[in-house]
Amino acid sequence: MMRWLIGMLALLWPVSATAQGVDPALLVADMVYVESEDVLVAQGNVEAIYDGRRLNASRVVYDDANGTLSIEGPIRITEPNGDVLTATSATLDEGFENGILAGARIVLDEQLQLAAVEARRLGGRYTQLSRVVVTSCQVCGRNQAPLWSIRADRVVHDEEERQIYFDNAVFRVLDVPVFYFPRLRIPDPTLDRARGFLPPEVRTSSLLGFGAKLPYFIPIGAHQDVTVSPYLTTESRTLELRYRRAFTYGDIVVNTAVSRDSLIDDLRSYVFVEGSFDLPRNFKLDFGFQSVSDDAYLDVYGYSSADRLKNFAEISRYDRNTAFSASTSVYETLRDEDTTETRPSTILDMTYEQRIFLPRVPGEFRLNADAHGHYRPSDLDIDGPDEDNVVDGRDVAQFSVTASWRDRYTLPGGIRAGLLGQVSGDAIRIAQDATSEPQADVLTPAAALELRWPFIRRGRGGARTLIEPLAQIAWSGGERPTTAADESTRQEFDEGNLLSISRFPSTDRRERGRVTALGVRWHHQDPIGWDAGLTLGQVWRDDADPAVTKSSGLSEAESDLLIATHFATAGGFRISGRGLLDFDAADFSKAEARIDWETRRLELGASYLLLKADAAENRDDPQSEWTLDAAYDFTRAWSADGYWRYDLSDNRSDRAGLGVTWQNECVSAELSVSRRFASSTNLEPSTDFGLVVSLKGFSTGGSAKEYRRTCSTF
Repeated sequence: MMRWLIGMLALLWPVSATAQGVDPALLVADMVYVESEDVLVAQGNVEAIYDGRRLNASRVVYDDANGTLSIEGPIRITEPNGDVLTATSATLDEGFENGILAGARIVLDEQLQLAAVEARRLGGRYTQLSRVVVTSCQVCGRNQAPLWSIRADRVVHDEEERQIYFDNAVFRVLDVPVFYFPRLRIPDPTLDRARGFLPPEVRTSSLLGFGAKLPYFIPIGAHQDVTVSPYLTTESRTLELRYRRAFTYGDIVVNTAVSRDSLIDDLRSYVFVEGSFDLPRNFKLDFGFQSVSDDAYLDVYGYSSADRLKNFAEISRYDRNTAFSASTSVYETLRDEDTTETRPSTILDMTYEQRIFLPRVPGEFRLNADAHGHYRPSDLDIDGPDEDNVVDGRDVAQFSVTASWRDRYTLPGGIRAGLLGQVSGDAIRIAQDATSEPQADVLTPAAALELRWPFIRRGRGGARTLIEPLAQIAWSGGERPTTAADESTRQEFDEGNLLSISRFPSTDRRERGRVTALGVRWHHQDPIGWDAGLTLGQVWRDDADPAVTKSSGLSEAESDLLIATHFATAGGFRISGRGLLDFDAADFSKAEARIDWETRRLELGASYLLLKADAAENRDDPQSEWTLDAAYDFTRAWSADGYWRYDLSDNRSDRAGLGVTWQNECVSAELSVSRRFASSTNLEPSTDFGLVVSLKGFSTGGSAKEYRRTCSTF
């Protein structure tokens, strides 16, 4: 208490400073006394605060006439941004902005350490250090060398620009000189965007040979930047470029590269553009552009695994009662077994939905309008030699309008009932198809009654169990259009559309007649942390629907049994699965499953997918595959991750990869290897190795705050 009382008395002393409009420093010490008319002495646990800066020292002598502070150490100065400066002795002005410090050591953003024989503070902005050692590594013991360091004759830290400048710098590894730089500039840890080199990457590819990539980042003002990455290998020369720009109401990103290699004679390149903008009246614009010189370029260089290019533009707006979207897309296939000529390459879509609530009228009205069109470049009006059961040149346009009303009620016994009535009109036009009628205009009335009867049981400690029987009776009238189905060629049956009027993905086909769906949902939550669920469902029709594929599980009058389940524990284990059980074959026609296990150190996952053969979906043989992915932290320093994808139908691996990472508080190194087992004729199998080493503590190398280690005391 005496320290604080004496310190408060000291605040009244610098009268000349307050008279000039300058805030006096707050000074606290074990002892404060006036040595002469203009000299104030504080000693013993001295703490001074001025303009957000905090000074700790053993003795401070303040000369009011000269406006200087003579300080005896150990000294510690903490800046408002958290930077720390220590020294053995110092002479500073009263604002800590100018002066000389002996035996100085600066810690920037709790990461980067700069130790010097002497430091000079200039203008409150610059700190000039002489005979400097810079590192972000923990140094234990006087004779122990850091893993890496930079020694320089002079270092200047610009606090305003957040840059560090070196003169005659030598980069050392375990105190062994490796590189010499006459001049060197690096950003300090607090700067997010700074011109300079990013961490280099070393790669070895069985197709491209040994090479290195050295990205260089160039900010262009506060809202845009360019990253230029030369990539040189024994078999190729590549220049990569990424451009980013942020606007007031959106942003745009451009990724591109140009290559010359020994694999093909021509120049190779690609361009990917993505953008998103907010428009007036809550509209939003999204667009993308993709182009590549040849089919294999993206995969060989690792830019993308896409096998189709998509160029699109979409305008949308969504709010509480309306939804609107209009888009155009142009696709280009990269698959050797496909051709863009016979696939819908240009697609136009528009959808609008409006919710309407009328006074004194129960329920909710909805009005939907959908327009769609797609174009195939081929002029053939028959199926060509590909034998995919699709006419090569078929072009389609359709317009649909649906008016519906729906409401929900609670009946005696807790039964929840839902009513739905709707009328849909579809106008379909088809060109260049000798097998189909050129047009169809169809009116489809429909109605559905949905019943849910939830039973909830509460057990000890907060356990809850839900059993909910589900039922729906739906009817759709009208005649099926005589035009060919070009969109509803694949159907899915899952728990999301168990209770639905139509399970076709598009309006060129709708379910007809009476359809009954029954199901049950069970869900349990236990207070000890485990959770489980099961959904069973089945659909019955008056007659089988020939427009539905066999593997969808809906082709017969009595559908396959839908089974969906999940189980999860508090320990991070989770399993989920979904399948369609074919009673006639006593087997699953379609199934998928996923298992995940996550602990503090382990992440393990596995997926399984099964699709039975179905000629209607151009699948002559069954398809199934396994995928495995895992990550494990062996120690704080060592970790590994990997993946493996195996095609069970062809009995071959498709892709595999493994990465090992080592890191401490100042270095991060990642070694990776990947293998692509290509089966396509336009791709070759390849193996790639990669190595990335980053020095932490700079804004370009990653943060060093998350990793801390302590020095051993024995």
